[in-house]
Amino acid sequence: MNYLELPKIDLHCHLDGSLRPQTVIDLAKEWDIEIPSSNVDEIKDMMVAPESCPNLQEYLARFSLPVKVMQTEMSLERISFELFEDAARENVKYLEVRFAPQLHTQDGLNYQQIIESVVRGMKKAEDKYDIKGNYILSAVRFLPADTINDVIDAGIPFIGHGVAAFDLAGNEDDGFCEKYVSHAQYAKEKGYRITIHAGEQGCGQNVLDAIELLGAERIGHGVAIQSHDSAYDRVREDLVGLETCPSSNVQTKAVDELREHPLIDFYQDNLAITINTDNRTVSNTTMTKEVEKVMEMFKLSMDDYKIIYRSSVEQSFASDEVKQHLLTFIESA
Repeated sequence: MNYLELPKIDLHCHLDGSLRPQTVIDLAKEWDIEIPSSNVDEIKDMMVAPESCPNLQEYLARFSLPVKVMQTEMSLERISFELFEDAARENVKYLEVRFAPQLHTQDGLNYQQIIESVVRGMKKAEDKYDIKGNYILSAVRFLPADTINDVIDAGIPFIGHGVAAFDLAGNEDDGFCEKYVSHAQYAKEKGYRITIHAGEQGCGQNVLDAIELLGAERIGHGVAIQSHDSAYDRVREDLVGLETCPSSNVQTKAVDELREHPLIDFYQDNLAITINTDNRTVSNTTMTKEVEKVMEMFKLSMDDYKIIYRSSVEQSFASDEVKQHLLTFIESA
């Protein structure tokens, strides 16, 4: 099977975890930003997480260097364009990218400028390549919550025009959802779809809370539902999409090794699973690699892949028109 040529959909990809190492060097030079090296291999080593991290925090440490160069409109536009370009070149037909505008205000940009910049980069890639996309605005749990509604407000003009959803990301404490009920409700009232990082390093109860308290339509990762019957049943009954990220989950020790990943059990039990990269650079991966790993490890057929692809279309936050467009690719695959 030619995995590169397969049409692919990625619903869980972080902008600041997917920069080209050379771009970090270029932008640091252009904006006179001090970075530890100008050698691309050394910079890449700083951006790629080990295959096995002791915890999620060790994995998240790889984001600090990229964020340093993501503080101007031109930088954000370029980085956004390049991510969509890289994805298009491996036949990703639809890409949802999440990022936290709160992280990009260090040089004085406001939230609207930040959001507009990444959407502009995405639109340029859509014009040049056969790819469609949307942005998801993430609030990170380690930052003050009192600016979240400001981010939501800044994104409202872009809903339906490059922005689709609201997300919570970052290190996961048990019971975190209660703190963000008002923010998620506010986002829904303003027209955002909802996807929440839960059940990655935290407990399965977090997944259930994300659905019941925050209105999550999709769950980022969700691995922990395998040991929480109520969360598992709710995900299955409500067809809540699971954004599985195989390589990342092994790196952060959400699972010990790929062969133990519960995604295959989820799939066989008709849960709505999708396959995603999480962070192309930090996890040193592509959608092609992720699909190949899953297909080969679990002996999935082309028919299986078509089911997963169609599930990705259904679970996406794309417009109905774009969804119909995406389905045409798998029909001829």
